[in-house]
Amino acid sequence: MRLPALLFIALLVALTSPAYAEPRDVLRNCQALLERANQPNAEKPGDAEIARCRQVVRDWTLRDSRMLVDEQGRPLR
Repeated sequence: MRLPALLFIALLVALTSPAYAEPRDVLRNCQALLERANQPNAEKPGDAEIARCRQVVRDWTLRDSRMLVDEQGRPLR
């Protein structure tokens, strides 16, 4: 009886994990984290988080520069 409940909880936790966040949500979260890191009186996130978020933003910038259409299929240029 307890095993199915534990499996259900484990599945629920795995599905709601930030590792399964939508790619644009990851980008927005990283942009917000970098903005907070630049605030003078705000809590500073860890160096590893900042480096990861800088890489995410850099990757998205390169990706967007190669795209011909946006997410809705409209031409960018």
